[in-house]
Amino acid sequence: MVTSIANSLGFGSGIDIKQLVTDLSNASREPKVTRIASLAQQNQARISAVAQARADLDGFANSLEQMVSDGVLRSTPSVSDESVLSVTARSGLQADSFAASIVVNSLARAQTAYSAVVADRSAAIGTGSMTLTIGGASHTITIDASNDSLDGLATAINGSGSGVTASIVADEGGHRLILKGPTGAANSFTLTADAGADPGLSNFAYGTGGAMTLGQSAANAEFTLDGVAFSRASNTIDDVIPGMSLSLKKASPGQTVDIGATRPLDMIRQTVTDFVAVFNQLKKSVKAAASMSGSTNSLRQLERDLNGLVNTVLTSESGISKLSDIGISTTKEGLLAVDSAKLDAALETNAGAVEALFNPRRDATHDATTDPGIAGILDALRDQAVGTDGVLDRVSKSLEARKEELLDKLEKVEEREDAYRTRLEKKYSSLDARLAAFKATQSYLEQQIEMWNNQYSR
Repeated sequence: MVTSIANSLGFGSGIDIKQLVTDLSNASREPKVTRIASLAQQNQARISAVAQARADLDGFANSLEQMVSDGVLRSTPSVSDESVLSVTARSGLQADSFAASIVVNSLARAQTAYSAVVADRSAAIGTGSMTLTIGGASHTITIDASNDSLDGLATAINGSGSGVTASIVADEGGHRLILKGPTGAANSFTLTADAGADPGLSNFAYGTGGAMTLGQSAANAEFTLDGVAFSRASNTIDDVIPGMSLSLKKASPGQTVDIGATRPLDMIRQTVTDFVAVFNQLKKSVKAAASMSGSTNSLRQLERDLNGLVNTVLTSESGISKLSDIGISTTKEGLLAVDSAKLDAALETNAGAVEALFNPRRDATHDATTDPGIAGILDALRDQAVGTDGVLDRVSKSLEARKEELLDKLEKVEEREDAYRTRLEKKYSSLDARLAAFKATQSYLEQQIEMWNNQYSR
């Protein structure tokens, strides 16, 4: 045991076997591990660069899309008397394409009907079925032992899906049932007790033989726009003026209300400047990812696609339909720059077309295909790049696979080097034992020779 311990520590031969094994195994392991670590570091840097490019592309597309949807780049409608109506802008409104006058003759109303006062809302009212008819459709209202009360009747009406709502309101001496339909003349309704129903149900019927009283009749909103008469079932009107939603507030026959729009020119100028700045950041991110060791043609293609945005047709407007038409150009470094003088001239001569680049028109002849706008084009480019099997998706998957491959290689190197170190330890421990034996023999012989010499010298 003592010999074994001594040999393992390198004491037998006098050679530092432990240090020798460590030096030899390190000399074998370190170059391989260093190389893999270097490759892993390069790969991780590229993963980070691609992730940054993806985040920048996503953020750019989302922020521009949000600005368009929020309406900050749209022309803002104006109304001469907001007590009569209000107007909100939708995608497609252009300040230079609309000005009108409107007269609100009457508002859309919903039919209402109310019952006599009932002393106890939970008391029985009679059982049987009733028919609620609205807009040509009939709905069966069933009252039985489980819902034989004013509350039960209101719940059954509200659950019928007819669009008629039932409310119970307190009144002097008890409660009333109030029925209300949707607005519009076509939404008048009747509620009748069916044959065989208890007579008490007729107290809550409206129509032939019904005891409920008409509160107000259903009616359409009636108004004229530039002298043209319109009738609508709702006081919120989205289908008359492209890009505008009208909310009628009160009838004012004979009063003309002017509607117009103003264009956010300062916001458009600022958006052009911001677009250039954010685009340049995105371009730098993509270029950094593409220029690293092991770059792929797909990332170079994404660079070319981004460069092509400047001359991509964004609208069907004549004269100004591309970013290059408003003074945005590509520098020799591949970044964007804006010519403020050219932008101002475009806004002065055709502000509507400039606005349409960011807030494209939407009407019978302008849609997402003919007029995608910069947000639509950028969205499509982003979706194509980050979608399944898109440019960035493929590169990201490839880099992640490379990362796993390098980890696997490192693990195998460590396994092989551990086995190599074990072999060295076994080999040099055995050598140490043999050297120790040789030294012991040498020492014995030296002692014997010395004894012989001493013996013959006397």
